Formats: sequence, structure tokens, C-alpha cells
Amino acid sequence: MKDDAQQQWLQTAQQFQQTMTDTWTNAFASFKNMDLGQAGAKLMAPTVQPPKMSFSPEKMQALQQQFMQDATELWSESLKGAYELKDKRFSDPAWAANPMAAFTAAAYLLNAKTLTKMAEAVDTDEKTRARIRFTVEQLTAAAAPSNFLATNAEAQKLALDTKGESISKGLQNLLHDMQQGHISMTDESLFHVGKNVATTEGAVVFENDYFQLIEYKPLTAKVYEKPFLMVPPSINKFYILDLQPENSLVRQAVAQGHRTFLVSWRNPDASMAQATWDDFIEHAVIKAIKVTQEISGSKTINALGFCVGGTMLGTALAVLAARGDKPVASATFLTSMLDFADTGVLDVFIDEGFVKYREQEMGNGGLMKGGDLASTFSFLRPNDLVWNYVVGNYLKGETPPAFDLLYWNSDSTNLPGPFYAWYLRNTYLENNLTKPGKATVCGEKVDLGLVDIPVYIYGSREDHIVPIGGAYASTQFLPGKKRFVMGASGHIAGVINPPAKNKRSHWIREDGKLPKTHAQWLEGAVEHPGSWWTDWSTWLATQAGKEVAAPKTYGKGKYKAIEPAPGRYVLAKA
Repeated sequence: MKDDAQQQWLQTAQQFQQTMTDTWTNAFASFKNMDLGQAGAKLMAPTVQPPKMSFSPEKMQALQQQFMQDATELWSESLKGAYELKDKRFSDPAWAANPMAAFTAAAYLLNAKTLTKMAEAVDTDEKTRARIRFTVEQLTAAAAPSNFLATNAEAQKLALDTKGESISKGLQNLLHDMQQGHISMTDESLFHVGKNVATTEGAVVFENDYFQLIEYKPLTAKVYEKPFLMVPPSINKFYILDLQPENSLVRQAVAQGHRTFLVSWRNPDASMAQATWDDFIEHAVIKAIKVTQEISGSKTINALGFCVGGTMLGTALAVLAARGDKPVASATFLTSMLDFADTGVLDVFIDEGFVKYREQEMGNGGLMKGGDLASTFSFLRPNDLVWNYVVGNYLKGETPPAFDLLYWNSDSTNLPGPFYAWYLRNTYLENNLTKPGKATVCGEKVDLGLVDIPVYIYGSREDHIVPIGGAYASTQFLPGKKRFVMGASGHIAGVINPPAKNKRSHWIREDGKLPKTHAQWLEGAVEHPGSWWTDWSTWLATQAGKEVAAPKTYGKGKYKAIEPAPGRYVLAKA
């Protein structure tokens, strides 16, 4: 067994080293030689070079010894017929009941663990190591024996128990998903926007080529004098904030007495292929702020930005401040980044070559397809958001359960190419929003130091899109009075966490101190059970002014109800 394990180790190590070296060298060489035309070739060639990599003999020897020890233990387990399959992909009793399947799963887990450790052992720069890590994660996730009918004991048993019906249903599911163009994460036939999601009552009171502005019907006899504007991310549909009554942040705000308005983004088509970041800031975010002011008659309003919506809101506030205009009295930033120094796993995609390629491809016009964006985000968590559904839908013939959040996740949106290219360069690549005067938007130099208003900043602890450190970093660039709160879970589930569910926890630092890093902040934070919504509602009430009689009609003056919420724009498909 020892000789077999040593031979397997040597083969694995040699293949890994050669594969990773060849993969990255060929990938970079191919990237340089992409057919981008003469201008593209001149633009790309000087910036893309194969990374330098080596493997420490000491690290490789330590990994070899660990592999041999683990392989010996696996062999001992095989003699006993008992395996420890500590992975939910192999948790069904059918795996343990099938010795060959159990051994295959256990061997896969050993090899996957070893490959992951080898990726960590590569001596190279941190960005290349992160890319190797990401590649290994994708390869090992795709190679799991659970993903194939020939090696999935659970799917095989189900096929026998159902006399082949599960396979037949799986083929039907596969054909259906091929026709719709994406993997079904939920039973999409059960959801209808405006009927059982996005149901909070309201009306569209303004629209232009970029967005519709929805005003929601008050649920209280009195409302706060300062209205409340919500800016959702433009890369998704707005109704993540208004899924169903019991988990709607929109309804929460309305029920707390806030006269609530919301930006519903238009799903860009070819007519918007030239739209820029400046266009969205000037003609959408700033316009929404101005219309909200005019309808409410209030000198100032409160605003909220979620994810990219928070980045856009922060940019708009800096532009307005540069103009000497401060119409927003307070702002809430939910899982948003203004400082892009820590972008987490998304950083593996970003470098000068990639951004220049995108600029060449669509910087002067075009569309970033919503399906491509959705696929990218799904593969950030391949086991949970890709292969889990491949196995369930196609190998086991299951219909995914009804889940409003996953229905929203599948309802993708496009992005105008120039908007997308500007965003990539000025945030993820160059982090220009944090450098006073570096970025120019709508003719103004962006300086977040001018945004001197109270802010509430929320970050999710397990967020893989906006890392908690990235969310926290906004506290270091906004000069006004700040409150930072951390919630449990991820980018969406952490945010959409209504108090009635009594789920998860949130952390607050009562002394109000905001040290340089999130790790330092966390040392003095106290965990509180349940949702952060209650704390936020209390904070927002202190920013909203006195109570006045709730309006009886939508809009005001030239701003009249155009159509009932949720409006037409949210219904457009990518």
C-alpha cells in the first residue's frame, strides 16, 4: 500500500505541477493572441505575461507525507468497509451502502483536498495563487463522482426504485433548461412578478429611458416628513427588496411610517448600448433623488443603496456635493463597496489585460449579457449554485422547490457595455472612488470626503461578492457620523432577514468606535440574536424628522401615477 500511495502521489504531484504550469502559460499566451484586431493586439500584448511559479521541495515533501498517511487510512477504512464521507454531496445512505461508490467518493475527497493544498503551496504572487485556487475549485467541483450517473449511487438507486422514471424526468428537465437558457434553481412557473413577488402596493410616478420611480402606498396614518428612496443594484431586478410581504424590506420601511420610493431599473436592450456610468448617475440616481424631493416637497430625503446600488448612490452623493448640493440627509449602504481594495474572489478575474479586453469589446457600445453575469456569480459557489442543481434536476429528476429568492436570482438583467467597462476600471481595477479627484463623473471630481452625512453601513459576514472587509472599509472614507452593523450569512440571505423569522444574528459595537480594519472592529463587537432590521429601523427613524399626515394620492403636480407597481420595466427579460 505504501508503494502504491507513493506512486500515486508522485503521479499526482507531477501532473499537477505540469498541468498548472501549462494551463496558465497557455491561457496567457492565448489571451495575448486573441483576435481583437490590430488595435486590440497593440492594446493587449504589452500587459499580459505568464505568471512565474515554482514549487518548494519542502512543501511538496510535507504534502507527500500527508497524502501517504491519508491514503493509508483510506485503505484501512476500505478493509473495514466503513468510510467517513463528511460531505453533503455523499450524505445519502445509498453511498455508504455501495462499497465501490463509497470508496470512489472517499478517494475523490482525498484527491480534492490534496489538490487544494497543492494550490496553496505554489510559490507565486498572491493573485496568481488565488487564480490557481479558483481553478482547482472549479475542476474539483466539476469532477465529483456525484455529478455523473455512472458514479452517483444515490441517483442509481433512485432510478431503480422509480423504474427509470427519475431518469426520464431528468431528461425532461434538461431539455426544459436548455430551452430557457439556464439551470432551474427553483420552480419558476410558480412565481409571477406583481402577483406573488413584488406585491407591495404602489404606483410608478416617473419614468425615463433608465428607470421607473415607484412610490409605495402608506400603511400608516402618518409618515415621516423626510421621504425614503431605495436604490437597488442595476445588475439585478429591484424586487429582491420586495419579494413577499413577510420578507420585504420595502414593506418594512412603509410599515415603519416612511414615505417610500424605489428605483426600478430598465433592463437594457440594444437602444441602451451606448449608456455610460455618467448617464446612470445623472439621469437615474440623481434624477430619482430630485423627483423624490419634488413629489414630497421635502428639502432633504433619506436614501438607501444595495450592492452596486450603494456604489452608485455614493458616487451620486459625491457628484452632488461637488456641486454644492446636499439633498440627502442620511444614507444606508447594504453590502456595498466604495473601497475596492478587498474584492474577494471576484479579484481573480480582474487585471489590466482583462479590463482592456472588455473596454475593446464593449467600451464604446454593446451589452454585457445578463446570463453571462448570472453564470459568473453562480460559479463563485459551484457546488451550491451549479452542480447541486445539475444533480438534482438531471440525475435525480427532481423539481427544485419553490424559493422566491432563487427565482429572483434567475431573473437576470443586461448591462450597457460602456457602463460596465467604466465600472471595471474605476472600481475593481484602479479603486478610483477612494482617491479624491481621481475619478471624474458627470463633469465633477469625485471626493467621498465631501459626503458628510450620517450613514448606516451593513455587511454580511459570509458574503462572497462584497467581502465583509470591503463593506466595512466604507467607514474609513465617509466623514459623517457612522454606524456599522454586521449580519450573519451571505450577500442576499444576510440582507433579506426579516425579524419575524428570528433567524441568524447581527453584531454591533456599542462604543461606536470604527478602527481601521474590520478585524479590529470585531474585537469590540457584541453578538445580538435575530435580524439587523430592527436596529436599522430604529436608526432610520432618528433621521426622518417629524411625522406628518400620509398623502392620499400618488405623485404630485406633473408627477402622476403612470401605472400600478411593480411597473413595466421590471417585467422585461434579458
